[in-house]
Amino acid sequence: MDAPCRPDGRGRYPLRLRRRPVAWERQRPTWRDAAPGVIAAALERAKARPSGNWYAVGASRDVGRDRPLGRTVAGTEVVLWRAADGRLHGGPGACPHLGAPLKDSPVRCGTLVCHWHGLALDGGPFAGWEPYPAYDDGVLVWVRLDRTGGEEPLARPRVPERPEAAVAVAAVYTGVGRCEPDDVVANRLDPWHGAWFHPYSFVDLTVPHGPAGPEDALTVDVSFKVAGRLVVPVRAEFTAPGPRTVVMRITGGEGVGSVVETHATPLGTDASGRPRTAVVEAVVAASARPGFAVARAAAPFLRPLMRATAGRLWRDDMAYAERRWELRSTGRFPG
Repeated sequence: MDAPCRPDGRGRYPLRLRRRPVAWERQRPTWRDAAPGVIAAALERAKARPSGNWYAVGASRDVGRDRPLGRTVAGTEVVLWRAADGRLHGGPGACPHLGAPLKDSPVRCGTLVCHWHGLALDGGPFAGWEPYPAYDDGVLVWVRLDRTGGEEPLARPRVPERPEAAVAVAAVYTGVGRCEPDDVVANRLDPWHGAWFHPYSFVDLTVPHGPAGPEDALTVDVSFKVAGRLVVPVRAEFTAPGPRTVVMRITGGEGVGSVVETHATPLGTDASGRPRTAVVEAVVAASARPGFAVARAAAPFLRPLMRATAGRLWRDDMAYAERRWELRSTGRFPG
């Protein structure tokens, strides 16, 4: 088998040419490395880490000045909106008067005004409506549901370290599947499937270091496909800092420090009683190359492309997660 490309530091150009590419069916099988027990143990350790009852709801950009963002989190209706000064407010998504869906109501001068009868909420307790703690980290918005989470509350969510906003481009993808958060996290704690399941994006993938350290870090060497034999080799590290979060951080090669945060947020059940989970994935890309300033300037055009790339991968990975839940729910999962 030919030797794959490896990230060997930042050269003059990020692209590499695969000199002796290995066909998909000739790459080394990874099923022995992706031991079900290893993945299951890493998942259980992730679930034991505290979240402080915080749930990722969506992109910061999804909450405008004149419209709220509504979501259902673990069966609880939630609404988020901005005060006149931009601060984030959050609370129950049903109007306390007659239950109107506040997500469909307008925001006027920082006040959420119910479109049924005009009950106005400024973010403080009023008429039986009690706010939920909410947080905007600049990329994602969060809500804290203490009754749902059942953990010791934290004042803020445990936001992973990211590149500084001034030198990065961030995009957020949100998708929904019929599975539980465990199935999404288990998918991300299985990087061994990358080059087999996503050959259009990844090649030459190896996992030189398995789960290690307090956060079960997985080290991955992989090349991102660009076109034909052109690739960008990197080294990445996967960690699970909380029960519903997996972070991939580039530690070698192009874009060192860039992160992909995958947050699995339970939504509730569908009409058939099947669980529904949202994947809220933040991609925060950075590069020390001078030309990256052009990319930042073109961020409004790049973000849709970044979301589309994440969406293509998650069409596959959500099928993986949904299949995992289906097998688990019927007692047929072999792991």
